[in-house]
Amino acid sequence: MDADTRARMIEQYEQGYAAVEDALAGATEAELDSRPAPQEWTAREIVHHLGDSEMTSAIRLRRLLAEESPTIAGYDQEEFARRLRYDWPLEGSLLAFRGARESTVPLLRALSDEDWRRAGTHTESGPYSVETWLQIYVAHGQDHAEQIRRARASA
Repeated sequence: MDADTRARMIEQYEQGYAAVEDALAGATEAELDSRPAPQEWTAREIVHHLGDSEMTSAIRLRRLLAEESPTIAGYDQEEFARRLRYDWPLEGSLLAFRGARESTVPLLRALSDEDWRRAGTHTESGPYSVETWLQIYVAHGQDHAEQIRRARASA
């Protein structure tokens, strides 16, 4: 991946929080808790997932950069949603999502070419580099913003 591609991806990554914030604008409690289909998440659950996932992703990136060949553990997002009871107010999870992004963007912009090549092993998907990390998380916010819109529309 060249530097221009990375820069565009970092910009998209940075905009993920704003996309989610926009998707939530004016949401009612009924819209936050509407389930579009039996196995799909509500907008509220999506926000809590984002808080947990983004904190996890921020730590994954830091481990890739600070440790030699770290093992990056996978997790069951459905089990997180069930066991962590994603039904409470969403402000804390929004802050966690925003904080993870705001603290990670400057780090990404400061990485050297050598940093971008650092890698470890993901327990579920195998080889896992800093570039792989960016490819996974670049559109995470935007993808879930669209999912929030669909969930709200089902109310």
